[in-house]
Amino acid sequence: MSDHTIAPSGLADPAARAALVSGFEATPGASKPDPILVVDDIVRQFGGMTAVDVGHLEVQRGIITALIGPNGAGKTTFFNLITGFDRPTTAGKGAHWAFDGRTLDKTSASSVARAGMVRTFQLTKALSRMTVIENMMLGAQGQAGENLFKSMFRPTWRAQERANEEKADDLLARFKLYEKKHDYAGSLSGGQRKLLEMARALMSDPKMIMLDEPMAGVNPALTQSLLGHIQALRDEGMTVLFVEHDMHVVRHISDWVAVMAEGRLVAEGSADTVMSDPAVIDAYLGAHHDTDLGDDALLTDEALEELAEEVAAEDAEREHEEHEEHEEGQR
Repeated sequence: MSDHTIAPSGLADPAARAALVSGFEATPGASKPDPILVVDDIVRQFGGMTAVDVGHLEVQRGIITALIGPNGAGKTTFFNLITGFDRPTTAGKGAHWAFDGRTLDKTSASSVARAGMVRTFQLTKALSRMTVIENMMLGAQGQAGENLFKSMFRPTWRAQERANEEKADDLLARFKLYEKKHDYAGSLSGGQRKLLEMARALMSDPKMIMLDEPMAGVNPALTQSLLGHIQALRDEGMTVLFVEHDMHVVRHISDWVAVMAEGRLVAEGSADTVMSDPAVIDAYLGAHHDTDLGDDALLTDEALEELAEEVAAEDAEREHEEHEEHEEGQR
């Protein structure tokens, strides 16, 4: 760890965070004194289109980093790649990413979560026909009751389950959802589902949380609450990486900003710095303003058929790898 690194507990102080990020070089792919996530040569192509082409990115530990860019810039696809929900085209051909010193190149989404990097989705993944508390309990890791043999002996898992229930209750109270704990998740508003998804992610005690459009579809009354929760996570020492379109939100809570356009990382810096960067202005206000950055001319019937076959093959390969990983874990 660099001599310039500030302990996570010290990053609750705005002056400490400002002093830390002031030493970062405001260029795409800039090195950080204590990166928790390091990404190299990740490319994702769909047929003839390149959705993501990130040469190098480092995410500093203990701060809030915003990943911004126009629609179609590849932000969510990038999230999917590094969290194991998708696989780079360059997998095994130079693509490399590591979290907290652990290589994740061939790691499934569940293993990424167990390593301490969890995410939420732009469209919430709450299980509507389960209650709020049942959704929360799904987020707890290493539950003894999930083992077939141990599940037959209640004393071997009951104490752990009680501890998980208490933890879930504390988180629901923190996110103002405790009164809803026995309601079906499907009955919650869009904003409350965002809160539930964030609370459920925290059940696994992650080191880093990745939020995809956390403010999308949230009414103004809950927006401020979500902002406060995100800042509180950072103040407690957690690393936050989030995708957001609302520049007011980005300015308000981010310590560092990375900008993507046409799948590439085009700028890094403080919010004020990137907002005046010519590359960022061009990405938002230039020829691609309010348009999908993909080339629709490439979407011929033949290309779409080729793309569907490619995705199906990759899904089958990923399922096979996850099955082998599960089998190995059972031994």
